[in-house]
Amino acid sequence: MISWIIFALLSAVFAALVAIVGKVGIQSIDPTLATTVRSVIMAGFLVVTALLLGKGKLLATIDTKALLFIALSGIAGALSWLAYFVALRTGPAPAVAALDRLSVVFVLIFAVLFLSDHLTWKTGVGAALITTGAILMTLR
Repeated sequence: MISWIIFALLSAVFAALVAIVGKVGIQSIDPTLATTVRSVIMAGFLVVTALLLGKGKLLATIDTKALLFIALSGIAGALSWLAYFVALRTGPAPAVAALDRLSVVFVLIFAVLFLSDHLTWKTGVGAALITTGAILMTLR
């Protein structure tokens, strides 16, 4: 199996665990505080991981444009997780996770608009199915 597929599936499994353990963890605390604590833990974990893998010396290779877009990605990620934890606090975990996965559809739209990717009938049908599934998972 291609390595990117393995990592993408691992990402999905870990994302599912975030919803489950996050739902339990935020029951009695503010979602903003929970997101902040989670982010600090993530940052510490990733700094240690990068250092253990010897990636610290590569910091000097990041140019200004890359740093800008990485920073914007970080802000978008923080806003995403903040909204996710607010939704997760009061909403059912499967429905919140399903709607969150509409990010796949938004990635497709943004990739077509900004990255010159092409929309094919297969990706269009896939996006429609994902959207339909997300809607069905939110209905009670």
